[in-house]
Amino acid sequence: MSGERLNGRARMGGGETRAAGDEDFELRLEVRPRWLFRLPRRGGLDGLTAVRGGVLHRLLHLEGRPVVVRAAQLSPDRVLFGARARDREAAQWGIGRMRLALGIDQDLRPFYERFRFDPLIGAAVRADPGRRVAGKPDPFEALTSAICEQLIEFERAAAIQRALIAALGPRCARTGLRDAPPAEVLARQAPALLASIDLSPGRAAALVHVAREVAAGRIDLDGFAHERAWRRLRAIRGIGRWTVQMLALTGQGRLDQLPAGDLAYLKLVGRLRTGDPCARATEEEVDSFFAPYAPWSGLAGLFALRGRASGAAARLAA
Repeated sequence: MSGERLNGRARMGGGETRAAGDEDFELRLEVRPRWLFRLPRRGGLDGLTAVRGGVLHRLLHLEGRPVVVRAAQLSPDRVLFGARARDREAAQWGIGRMRLALGIDQDLRPFYERFRFDPLIGAAVRADPGRRVAGKPDPFEALTSAICEQLIEFERAAAIQRALIAALGPRCARTGLRDAPPAEVLARQAPALLASIDLSPGRAAALVHVAREVAAGRIDLDGFAHERAWRRLRAIRGIGRWTVQMLALTGQGRLDQLPAGDLAYLKLVGRLRTGDPCARATEEEVDSFFAPYAPWSGLAGLFALRGRASGAAARLAA
């Protein structure tokens, strides 16, 4: 296949075209995953990702410019991405964001080799070695989701997110897809409006405060200095350790970050440490329990929860 070589394992698959009669730019890119990979067969409960005929569809925005990204698995080792946007930059950006969200470029062979016979997670790793954390294409979207999910059941949190997206998220008239509301939009909202869609007043105020900091550039979620952004987030009332860890794991590709305060982990580690099905561990005990799995503690936690009916498993499983 000819075309521009973008990295060691990806080439243009079909190239780039402009749609007749408009200014749309189309880009196609075939990617060979770095490890066993399976494209998700269904979208998330927030309704942002659609899977139609086996093809994944997602609407994104780069500085207000819409990008519709598609992905289809051609074979176990070939995934074709397509992006339609106003220009090449936006199309490339959109594909890059979805590659990050899907974890297609993660080389998980070292994780597999190290933990495939682990007493706790080995059986789950061997059964599904290509499992990924379900990521978000935009870190602010991941942060918004985490704030909505604080201290409530996942289904209720998903309903809040759908309401937030329906009220404030941009929509593509051609595809019917919606995107999550950006920081600039949420920064202009009154907390009372967000509270009207079932967010608690405290979480509504925290979300608006975070959005204003991100929109103003005082907190950079996209840069490489993740820890600096995390410290600034933690200084905001209502933003705790669990929220920042969920941002890191699902929005910044940080597989070393485990949301240790999640009730599912507190229950799991409490039971494993004591044998008491009603025991609850502390966050510190959860951190210590998963420390041997560094630098993949977040991914190891997902495998530890595999097959268990838990909110964390539902949130994190791709």
